[in-house]
Amino acid sequence: MDLSFLATQALSGLASASSLFVIASGLSIVFGVTRIVNFAHGSLYMLGAYAAVTIVPRLLDVSYSPWMFFLGVLASAVAVGLVGVTIEVVLLRRIYRAPELFQLLATFGVVLIVQDVVLKVWGPVDIPGPRAPGLRHGVEILGERFPAYEVFLIVVGPMVLALLWLLMHRTRFGVLVRAATQDREMVGALGVNQALLFTATLFLGAFLAGLGGALQIPRVPASAQMDTAVITEAFVVTVIGGMGSVPGAFLASLIIGQLQAFGILVFPKVTLVLVFLLMAAVLVVKPYGLLGRPAAAGHAVAPEGILSLAHFGRTESLLAALAVAALLAVPLIGDAYTTKVAIEVMVFALAAFSLQFLMGVGGLVSFGHAAYFGIGAYAAGLLATGPLKLPMEAAIPLAPVFAGAGAALFGFFVVRLSGIYLAMLTLAFAQIVHAVCFQWVEVTGGDNGVVGVWPPAWAGNREAYFYVVALPTLAAILFLRRAIYAPFGYTLRAARDSATRADAIGIDVRSHRWLGFTLAGAAAGLAGGLYAFSKGSIDPTMVSIPMSVDFLVMVLVGGIRTVAGPLVGAASFHALKDFFMPLTDFWRLFLGASIIAMVLLFPRGVVGAAEGLRGRMRRRRGPAVARPA
Repeated sequence: MDLSFLATQALSGLASASSLFVIASGLSIVFGVTRIVNFAHGSLYMLGAYAAVTIVPRLLDVSYSPWMFFLGVLASAVAVGLVGVTIEVVLLRRIYRAPELFQLLATFGVVLIVQDVVLKVWGPVDIPGPRAPGLRHGVEILGERFPAYEVFLIVVGPMVLALLWLLMHRTRFGVLVRAATQDREMVGALGVNQALLFTATLFLGAFLAGLGGALQIPRVPASAQMDTAVITEAFVVTVIGGMGSVPGAFLASLIIGQLQAFGILVFPKVTLVLVFLLMAAVLVVKPYGLLGRPAAAGHAVAPEGILSLAHFGRTESLLAALAVAALLAVPLIGDAYTTKVAIEVMVFALAAFSLQFLMGVGGLVSFGHAAYFGIGAYAAGLLATGPLKLPMEAAIPLAPVFAGAGAALFGFFVVRLSGIYLAMLTLAFAQIVHAVCFQWVEVTGGDNGVVGVWPPAWAGNREAYFYVVALPTLAAILFLRRAIYAPFGYTLRAARDSATRADAIGIDVRSHRWLGFTLAGAAAGLAGGLYAFSKGSIDPTMVSIPMSVDFLVMVLVGGIRTVAGPLVGAASFHALKDFFMPLTDFWRLFLGASIIAMVLLFPRGVVGAAEGLRGRMRRRRGPAVARPA
């Protein structure tokens, strides 16, 4: 490789890094002040691009000059900033006191709504934007031509960093933002109007996201897939740099930009996994990111409240028995489609229950639980269709073994962290698994996946396979429920509530969490193995971020503070998708609105709300004799 080629690659990496920093800086500032893990940040970036392809051409029709182009870019960013303010005032302001995971769930609902709004307003076809006047030519660099607009983008990043530094160090707003990043409660105690501060912060974060999107229109067309494509990279930059640290985000953007520019030349087979390997390595060595501080991680994205552990009384036991009996009767009274849906609900219920065991009992929030679901699915599928040609009866029991081994490997590093950094490390490992499934074409089939994963003849019909799924699923759920009430479960809860106190009384916190992580991963792997034979094929979507988010939604919809919550949540969430999807092409909008309504009306989840109502009714009837737990 000659010097000129290396120089252009480095400059290309700097241009990408600069664009990525503009987006990630807004995400970092918003988290630093509000402690919200804003999944909708990518949607704001997408809206910035769509606003720009709408506004900029109209301004250029008035006067084809660079000033009109950049005026349109700024107008688009301001419009997105106002959208961010609307989201904060209408939604987020109402749930700041709710558990932080519910805030995350609410922003996921916003993502679904924005996706369908974009499709309704702009349509499904990608819309190319105009090129910037005065920056359409190339620049000669060591004998190679390099786009002038890319040079401009390289300058934008340091300019934004300098302006943010002036804002944070030379204005009262910036001082309050830095103070809230360190200790939000103290800022409120000093009499600062937190509502106004949060609104202004959301405007700034949304403005930067919109600016990042608007600046991309000369490079890439506006498309409905832009949000998911950028939000993962923005999270990676924010976490590597340190949550809440703008200089850290700038440094991380530079590193990732160069890694992507040269990684495709040095490691072409693992380009998708490089940034996540970097994030995992950084978090293992520096748990708070390159320039992050422990104080920022003290506000953990973790379950709040106490898990409801009252044993079933006579009424509850009767209802549970009736529910199981009704479930087992589905193939006898329902049609083939109903049986298929019931199989999917059982599989997802087991995966969600394993995640609730990890989060509600162990206090370990995972953004990448689909990794173990996918490992189990791929293990079962490859064992059945690969060289070994194992029968289903052998492949399915081995699925949790492989998934548990993967969870044990990743969990060894995960349990050393806490809070948002722990959650983001689980996301990094999940993306590593996804990249392996996507790029190891020779084994996994790549994007095409693995096909022909069918049960044997005796279980070939839906009714027979229903019971193949039902028996191990119910057994695994009962086993996990038993573990929750066992001394091991109480030990996990002790470590969750106060790791320092648990360690002081002789509990090996890290080992117990590691075992809990492994157990939850194995249960998710069993669900994945069962799902593989039900679907007949496997593809990388089984280990994708949307699948992990679905599991989170199931747990939170049902109620993370309850044992039965994830089972009800899985059934409710799947029923919502199954109900809305056939009705309209814009089912995401209705599903997102339903999720937001649930967050606002039932912040403790469906089962949590029911238990709260039952508790209030008991108190009204007078004191009752407490049963031993």
